[in-house]
Amino acid sequence: GLLERDNQMSFRGDLAETWSTPDPLTYVFHVRRGVRFHDGRALTSADVKATFDFIRNPANKSPKQGALRMVTSIEAPDDTTVIFHLSQPYASFCVNLIPSAIGIIPANAGADFSRHPIGSGPFHFVQQTQDEEVIVERNPEFFRDTPQIKRVRFRVVPDGVVRALELRKGSADLEMSSLSPDIIPVLVRQPDLAVSERTGTNLSYLGFNLEDPALSHREIRQALALATDREALIRYLLDGQAKLAAGVLPPDHWAAEANLAQYPYDPARAERVLEAAGFPRKQGGVRLRLTLKCSTEEQARLIGAALQEQWRGAGIELELRPLELATLFSDVAKGNFQITYQRWVGANTDPDFFEYAFSSKRFPPDGANRGHYRNARIDKLTDQIRVEMNQEKRKALCSEVQKILADDLPYLSMWFNDVVSVHRRSLGTLDLPSTGNYNFLTMLHPNHD
Repeated sequence: GLLERDNQMSFRGDLAETWSTPDPLTYVFHVRRGVRFHDGRALTSADVKATFDFIRNPANKSPKQGALRMVTSIEAPDDTTVIFHLSQPYASFCVNLIPSAIGIIPANAGADFSRHPIGSGPFHFVQQTQDEEVIVERNPEFFRDTPQIKRVRFRVVPDGVVRALELRKGSADLEMSSLSPDIIPVLVRQPDLAVSERTGTNLSYLGFNLEDPALSHREIRQALALATDREALIRYLLDGQAKLAAGVLPPDHWAAEANLAQYPYDPARAERVLEAAGFPRKQGGVRLRLTLKCSTEEQARLIGAALQEQWRGAGIELELRPLELATLFSDVAKGNFQITYQRWVGANTDPDFFEYAFSSKRFPPDGANRGHYRNARIDKLTDQIRVEMNQEKRKALCSEVQKILADDLPYLSMWFNDVVSVHRRSLGTLDLPSTGNYNFLTMLHPNHD
């Protein structure tokens, strides 16, 4: 990508050595000299322009076209300069320039490019077998430090138990956040296996449908938060492999607000809030009946069952309805739910997320405000966040948004799942990134290849 992000989600140069924004509608990037594609060709601004022009061309039906809708034109006045012109200010534009969003490919890439991809990264493509494996080898011409590992084989192993067995018998060297928490302590008892972990950015949350007569009351949502023992869920169901979330942005994020309303587990206070909101205990001690929709994944069902037990103490009868993912996503997008347990992967790492998930202009299919949350102040603030180019001013706007969301609770942010890897001890300590990608492979110094 032209840029990359650190663990605080601040931008730094990748293929671009420097960049500037002379005005809010213009981004100028200066590409590093001496970078070569895996086939030996020099990477220039013409390749950058061609990559983005291909995505912007409607005829190519790129799923990333919408992300570049504000780009009106791209210039490459010389081999190392690329200029993007936008139709309106868009402070999150740079998110579209990181490797996980858009990588740069050669200008004259052929029709078979998807089967024989060429990039400029630390590893070059060797071969792939669909649904089985992808093999890459180190790129000796990489513009940064050459990886120590000669060859990496990514194997597709759908079953978690089989993945654990492969590690145990030595036919796999590492996995990334793909094992159930209870199996990890068993594996690391083996002398040649170790575990590396760090706080991650993927957010698990409860989403509320604010069109629902009961859940439209903010007090009910706050009572549910107070009736939820998230620390116990992390300790017993996640084996401690998560960190409590106060909001949707990861705590290390440059725009994260630390001073937010908290909802520690307090079932007695939850009962008082429900009583004051007009939901007394009735026959059988039940105040309220609600339904939670989640995936059929074992961990999601266990969390749902634990919530049933916790909320029953406050007089809330919770029906659990596990669904196949496609059905779950369809129901939630259509507003056919009361409460849903889901996870955000990647999207919640940029301030643009506030508009996408909480603006009243972004109900599906135009966004992810699936609970139909409406707040005029949030709409105004997210409009400002979209165009504010000054990071300190943008951070202040984000802080106000986070404080409002913490009070209103359209989501109950549960936790950020840790990035966890079980691996061969001989690989040393892994410097895992918070987003859970494989960039750390370039820095590994194993005792053996």
